[in-house]
Amino acid sequence: MMIGPIVNATALLAGSVVGALLGPKLNNNLRTSLPLVFGCTSMGIGMVMIIKVKFLAPVVLAIVVGTVLGELIRFEAGIQKLAGKARTLIEKLTTPAEGISQEEFLDKFVALLVLFSMSGMGIYGSMTEGMTGDPTLLIVKAILDFFTAPIFASTMGFTVGILVIPQIIVQGLLYLSASLIIPLISPDMLADFSCCGGIILLATGFRICGIKQFPIANMLPALLLVMPLSQAWAHFLG
Repeated sequence: MMIGPIVNATALLAGSVVGALLGPKLNNNLRTSLPLVFGCTSMGIGMVMIIKVKFLAPVVLAIVVGTVLGELIRFEAGIQKLAGKARTLIEKLTTPAEGISQEEFLDKFVALLVLFSMSGMGIYGSMTEGMTGDPTLLIVKAILDFFTAPIFASTMGFTVGILVIPQIIVQGLLYLSASLIIPLISPDMLADFSCCGGIILLATGFRICGIKQFPIANMLPALLLVMPLSQAWAHFLG
């Protein structure tokens, strides 16, 4: 039975609802400082994942080529467009989010999409549960998401809860396909995948903290490229 993705999705949705309902009642210092802490945590997790790298060259190639593909298909622009429509629809049914511009909202939405739906912990946790039946990693992530979501939902409103849809789709597919994927992946490929995901999480942290607006959604195609490139590198040049 698929436990982890359901628990994680429930925690994210519950945290989003709590944050949206509390809204201005949350302490201003918490609303200002905790996103910086979450961004810093994302950067820390990213660095831990990066040092696992086996072959750096295919990782760099995947990041560059993947980002070019993302830019060409305007992946991030598409996500932002959908996020804007979702915000408009939800705010017609609920109290509009205050104190946040449309530009800031879209920037944060894309960063949170990666943080909640495409993070290394979510990916590895889903694959691990699919192979072993152990949902521990995703339950830990659910705890983190439950406390992270309210802070952002307090300013962004119920729209943060929309992220539960891509989250459970990604985690569910990985869970269901883990038994097919894992036998095809070598430890070196997994290490390079970890490094690639770590670079994206590092960029996510910079974006959440407002340091630099990396095109993190456009970087996501790199996750599809890095393992085949790593395998090819190991076969021909490793």
